[in-house]
Amino acid sequence: MAEFTERYINPFTDYGFKKLFGEEPNKDLLLDFLNVLLKEEQGEIKDLTYLKSEHLGTGDLDRKAIFDLYCENERGEKFIVELQKTKQNFFKDRTVYYSTFPIREQAKRADWNYELKAVYTIAILDFVFDEGKSDTAKFRYDIKLTDTETKEVFYNKLTFIYLEMPKFNKAVEELESRFDKWLYVIRNLNRLDKRPEKLRERVFEKLFETAEIARFTPDQVRSYEDSLKYYRDLKNSLDTAREEGLLEGIEKGIEEGIEKEKHAVASVMIQEHEPIERIILFTGLSREQIEALKKQTRGNSLE
Repeated sequence: MAEFTERYINPFTDYGFKKLFGEEPNKDLLLDFLNVLLKEEQGEIKDLTYLKSEHLGTGDLDRKAIFDLYCENERGEKFIVELQKTKQNFFKDRTVYYSTFPIREQAKRADWNYELKAVYTIAILDFVFDEGKSDTAKFRYDIKLTDTETKEVFYNKLTFIYLEMPKFNKAVEELESRFDKWLYVIRNLNRLDKRPEKLRERVFEKLFETAEIARFTPDQVRSYEDSLKYYRDLKNSLDTAREEGLLEGIEKGIEEGIEKEKHAVASVMIQEHEPIERIILFTGLSREQIEALKKQTRGNSLE
């Protein structure tokens, strides 16, 4: 079995995120996190049921939607919980698009009065929105349909919450609320070598036990290794692309840098055999551009 320098898994890997929040035995971890996030506005969630996270559109032109986690509570309200590792063109558009699937699936045949259950989309971001960079103190965005004049909520059954994790920089001794503690764990879990005293609560005790790599089976370790390799390759490609973009000129090279970043992300995803629709979704590149990259990648591998 491989040896890791970290004691606990990285929640920003696909495997790590779903290990902590997407498995039935750990449902109470997700339940606690959502209650901390939403309790003030919608009351306590008593139970959650995981739903299939892959939905197909009703027509040939509809694109496939894949949610990291998709579940509903005992009242039938739907929750999409997504972890986004990299900045993506039209990311806000994508979260709005995803929210339409839980809305449309509520349609009933025969006599239906159009009453809907609430839909919540929670996006945990490993990046900062461009328009939010100047406000370093604001890392949580709560979005609803509001009246532009009164600023009051016009429709309260559609909620989007975005958490910019790079902005959350509280040290463990600065943690005050349960919300602070959750964000600290998500942000720093793989950097910790022991459980901080401030996190000696039952739910966090379970989280640390679940996240401890030494407890994994060999198959689990291999799955985590694969997920971690993809995360590191992706992060390294993005860092390199950003550096190259800056070196090529601040004044006229910004667009080139962004384009290189897209190609770098697409190249990594191609090597990981990701479906082309997912690559299009993540990068904003056209099908033709991705097919050309595939040919280039295959050519480089034969040299």
